[in-house]
Amino acid sequence: MAELLNDGLDQPVGYSIPIAWDHDRSNWQSCQWSFRRNNLFLVPGNSPAGLRLPLDSIQYLDPKKEKFDPETDLFAEKDALPQIHEAHSVIDQSKSFNNSTEIFKTSLIVETRQGKLFVFFPPLRQLEHYLDLVGAVERVAESLQIPVLIEGYDPPSDNRVQKFMITPDPGVIEVNIHPSKSWKELLSNYEILYAKAKESRLTTEKFNLDGRHTGTGGGNHVTLGGVTPSDSPILRRPDVLKSFITYWQHHPSLSYLFSSQFIGPTSQAPRVDEGRDEILYELELAFQQIPDMKEDEVPYWLVDRIFRNLLVDITGNTHRAEFCIDKLYSPDSSTGRLGILEFRGFDMPPHYRMSMVQMLLIRTLLAWFWKTPYDHKLVRWGTSLHDKFLLPHYSYKDMSEVVNDLHNAGYAFDMAWFEPFFAFRFPFLGELQVDDIHIELKMAIEPWHVLGEEISNSGTARFVDSSLERLQVKISGLTDTRYHLLCNGFRIPLKSTGVQGEYVTGIRYRAWQPPSALHPTLGVDTPLVIDLYDTWTKKSVAACKYHVSHPGGRSYDTFPVNSFEAESRRISRFFDFGHSINLVEPTVVPAQSAGRFVTKVNIMTNYEAKGEIYNPDFPHTMDLRRYKTRQ
Repeated sequence: MAELLNDGLDQPVGYSIPIAWDHDRSNWQSCQWSFRRNNLFLVPGNSPAGLRLPLDSIQYLDPKKEKFDPETDLFAEKDALPQIHEAHSVIDQSKSFNNSTEIFKTSLIVETRQGKLFVFFPPLRQLEHYLDLVGAVERVAESLQIPVLIEGYDPPSDNRVQKFMITPDPGVIEVNIHPSKSWKELLSNYEILYAKAKESRLTTEKFNLDGRHTGTGGGNHVTLGGVTPSDSPILRRPDVLKSFITYWQHHPSLSYLFSSQFIGPTSQAPRVDEGRDEILYELELAFQQIPDMKEDEVPYWLVDRIFRNLLVDITGNTHRAEFCIDKLYSPDSSTGRLGILEFRGFDMPPHYRMSMVQMLLIRTLLAWFWKTPYDHKLVRWGTSLHDKFLLPHYSYKDMSEVVNDLHNAGYAFDMAWFEPFFAFRFPFLGELQVDDIHIELKMAIEPWHVLGEEISNSGTARFVDSSLERLQVKISGLTDTRYHLLCNGFRIPLKSTGVQGEYVTGIRYRAWQPPSALHPTLGVDTPLVIDLYDTWTKKSVAACKYHVSHPGGRSYDTFPVNSFEAESRRISRFFDFGHSINLVEPTVVPAQSAGRFVTKVNIMTNYEAKGEIYNPDFPHTMDLRRYKTRQ
């Protein structure tokens, strides 16, 4: 309001030139707008004038008489783009400028804001027309020696130009780089991008308050396609998409090792077998409709029709899926028929070389599936999907199988290339050595639950219960008939890894008490005290303690400034001492049913010590919340 009063209400803020391409004359044309108040008044606001045009206030335009502007056929053969000096950039003067009977609502806007001259481009269908306008604006700006800024609608999608976009997102800056035709070009693009980001004081990593290393949260989505939509390997050979879906479903580590912190059926990129029990049966039915090794024989539209209602999340959102086909061959618009398959299950790694490993993995799998389709029956993982493969041990074992498959197919992959991902996704917490017994603690992945609707200041909201965490305990050199491993006084159910004396288990616990949680009446389980209990001497011979926050009660108000401060915060939370006292040896009683659980080892008498409760649904994970309710 102050700007309007300073400039004067009787002064124009910009100039509108109605303009459109005449397909009959292959030239530009204009028309005369008329308004009931004789002048063009913008919709109130501070956006560019081109976004505030009162289009509904223009004289009535019969939709039947409105000229149809066809979209560009992305699959058609195209000539090389014309040079700028070959453009028309001329308004058709053969018709009366003021009395034209053809009314259209696309307009070129010239506006001055904040001491700068802006030119607002209208939506156009063909790239040649857009470049024609750019050439005209450049020539006028050059002759008047006035710098201008072009804004408005993006140029039409066209494979003859490369597109580079920078979009602000909450907390991150999203950069969409142009596609690469070769591995050398892809490597060069990433090296330049990361170098320029560093010069701008931008980074691809961040740290939580407790010092945990994590991604930016913006994602590192990878798209796969061709130079033109008709060159896309997914459209030419739909069995390649079938192979990708099947192989990813067979190896859960591909879904969880590269993902963000938030996983599960309500995440940004859920697996195809998360959330719906019948989806695997429906997928197998869809796979039967796709022939193997049939290039350019399957209609493009059939690929979209087969998978559109299957590659979705539990709400039916086609964009929030691990394999997104929104831009493959969508019937909605031409921008959805680009022949692109988007991998949305990748989080932003801290180093560009880790991104290159992800790209190399996809390229290698594509080359393998193109030569040899991966045609196998889908696996019904059930609860083992979140019980086993969210632990680093089983994820590493599964990823080793992927590397071995690529070796057998003739691609020399190295498991060492994925070591940084395991260190990043499953950070090391601490270790304890007692004679020949070695105990190691690593952070595991915990899927967060989406809670019920609640009323917040901004309206109805659904919170996420991020108070649950999971860690892995791995012990080697253990004589299982003598030693027991305890957590907060409860015996931990251990699973053998197949190596003599080596066992592994996961521990789920409540790390903190939020105001909204899945079970708000259950308290905090931390700190976690891990005891090595000797049944021969009837005492704890070694112990370690893990805190989820500062052990002295200090509450951090700011995030770590660098990796060194983050590391110091993580180190300060682990102690290789802290034995539990007054432990009583379990009394041995026969196993008995306890609802959904089966008591394999006795509950301690008078609750002075606690026994081991076995959960048949999640045999690899110990849930401290369930132990407390059993007590």
